[in-house]
Amino acid sequence: MGEKITVEAGVLRVPENPIIPFIEGDGIGPDIWKATKMVLDEAVYRAYGQERRIAWLEVLAGQKGLEHAGSLLPDETLDAIRIHLVALKGPLGTPVGSGFRSLNVAIRQILDLYACVRPVRWYRGVPSPVKNPEQVNLVIFRENTEDVYAGIEWKKGSPEVLKLISFLRQELGVEVTEDSGLGIKPISERASKRLVRAAIRYAVENGRRSVTLVHKGNIMKFTEGAFCEWGYQLAREEFRNAVITEEELWRDHAGVLPEGAVVIKDRIADNMLQQLLTRTSDYDVLALPNLNGDYLSDAAAAQVGGLGMAPGANFGDTIAVFEATHGSAPKYAGQDKANPSSLILSGVMLLEHIGWKEAAALVVNSLEMTIEERRVTYDLARNMEGAQELKTSEFAEALVSNMAKVS
Repeated sequence: MGEKITVEAGVLRVPENPIIPFIEGDGIGPDIWKATKMVLDEAVYRAYGQERRIAWLEVLAGQKGLEHAGSLLPDETLDAIRIHLVALKGPLGTPVGSGFRSLNVAIRQILDLYACVRPVRWYRGVPSPVKNPEQVNLVIFRENTEDVYAGIEWKKGSPEVLKLISFLRQELGVEVTEDSGLGIKPISERASKRLVRAAIRYAVENGRRSVTLVHKGNIMKFTEGAFCEWGYQLAREEFRNAVITEEELWRDHAGVLPEGAVVIKDRIADNMLQQLLTRTSDYDVLALPNLNGDYLSDAAAAQVGGLGMAPGANFGDTIAVFEATHGSAPKYAGQDKANPSSLILSGVMLLEHIGWKEAAALVVNSLEMTIEERRVTYDLARNMEGAQELKTSEFAEALVSNMAKVS
């Protein structure tokens, strides 16, 4: 038995035995969930003994939800997450004809989890395609509810698209060929500002040096350009004593960042993709609209070992859902082969979120030790000379074993 996490005046109140819902996930989900649970439970025990434990509560989604509750995303699952405030989710597939464009997107939008947060850093020993992966230490804040992921689009030749084309021509003087599919890309002031607010607040509270607004405002001036403008406006109005703009940094401080300040800057999205490689250490916290955030998150993850090493979480004002950032990989389902590190590291984010930082540190330290020993799953072993390839379950057991050495 456990107790519910509550929130008072915006602060989580975490009992010693919090109930935390989990979604096992599709495909490789069961394999990596078992490994993750083993590692997280051991870390909590080693850090706190019998004083603390997580009371895991399974909730259903994906194929398991369809088989046992008649829905890919049962209302009971969403209600459980609302009630308990914190959840951990494995990867979900979306069967063809399901009615959902994406179960992951549906969960984010229904629960208004507007900030997708992806920390990206290199762990010692992980093979990387770049020369200096240790320079990557980013936290990416991606807007989760708008942009093209809102899913507002119509098929070529449909009555809706023909009606919209006619309206564009006759009312707005915009010429669109009739063999076009059309989509609408909403970016609002409210959603943009709350995302940037979360990014700046994180930077200030965690001693980060900069927040970069990444956008394509040179072309899409009233959507992505507005995202950038609203971001600067929010920074000036709500964080004036904590931040300076890049212009002010050079004009007033000769490029030397004052102690404790956070610099706010912006970059065009395509330029940011190459700067991520050529000027990696210049960037710290990134804030982006949805689609750009999707691209940048995966590109950054590639520099530190790929999506298998990339954790993530989706935050609303009070609810947080932590998740593996990769897909369900049905090809490897049930083979005890997949790398569980993404879900394990998302579990680390969860532990940090509820204030159990000692347990989180144990997981990270044992993970690095195990990787440095070259005892890894197949995805890393194939790029590491002399590596010992482990099964998913064996990798989890290695992490548990190494916790005794780092605790």
